[in-house]
Amino acid sequence: MGEEQHQEEEANKKSGPNSSVPLTQAQFLLWKNQKDAEASAKKAEASRKREADIASGVVQMNGRELFKHEPWVFDNNLY
Repeated sequence: MGEEQHQEEEANKKSGPNSSVPLTQAQFLLWKNQKDAEASAKKAEASRKREADIASGVVQMNGRELFKHEPWVFDNNLY
């Protein structure tokens, strides 16, 4: 009886969350869409926060942001 119980415990360990259970294509696509949505939401939030920080003067603009918001700075006709 002890041997059977030991084998069952080993089988339960193998069927944990890191086991190699094959996924269907639908399961993978669902997971992939969720991951893409999470990444997109994080990127949008970081961008929104950066814009708010620039507007309030907390952080400096990089060159691209400066060109986007104040293109007159790069106009050589003024000199």
